[in-house]
Amino acid sequence: MRYDSEHKQRTRAKVVAATARAIRRHGPDSIGIASLMGEVGLTHGGFYAHFSSKDDLVREAILWMFDESARILLDSLEQLSPPEQLVAIVQRYLSTEHCEQRENGCPMAALSGDLPRMAPPVRAAFQEGAKRVVDRLAKMLDAAGYAEPHELAASVQAEMLGAIALARAVPDTAFAARLLKGSRHQILHRLQLG
Repeated sequence: MRYDSEHKQRTRAKVVAATARAIRRHGPDSIGIASLMGEVGLTHGGFYAHFSSKDDLVREAILWMFDESARILLDSLEQLSPPEQLVAIVQRYLSTEHCEQRENGCPMAALSGDLPRMAPPVRAAFQEGAKRVVDRLAKMLDAAGYAEPHELAASVQAEMLGAIALARAVPDTAFAARLLKGSRHQILHRLQLG
């Protein structure tokens, strides 16, 4: 049976979305092509009709994660003033929910520990997505009137990323909650927002 190009694009998008979920949940090294293809109702052999390699698929899934996260975030901030947007970002990023739901959260927090071992094209996709996150935060900081918004954005994002990574790594949930709360407080205090 012959399919039109839209069907092929929809199928490819399903595979990329399923891969993104699997990568967030288990990491990029733990995904299997056969199980991913089976999840969307395709055979392992159909993989090469859509992707040249597993690295090609992982690269696309990472870009998809960053795009999806940005869309969800920007939709949720649409009605807020620039300072309110910054508060919302810090509170959401450093929340217990974000900490516990790796598969739905920030791609940087989910993948930063795995990426150094990945192929250069995969790392380049991650870098592209990370730069977009910092640039978007810098625009919000600039709109809110902060000096040196890009440097501040890089610092704030790195601090949030480190806090969520540490909170996810420790087995003591009370300690993790204190880490998140302390980081939220310190970042908002530094930004003079709380």
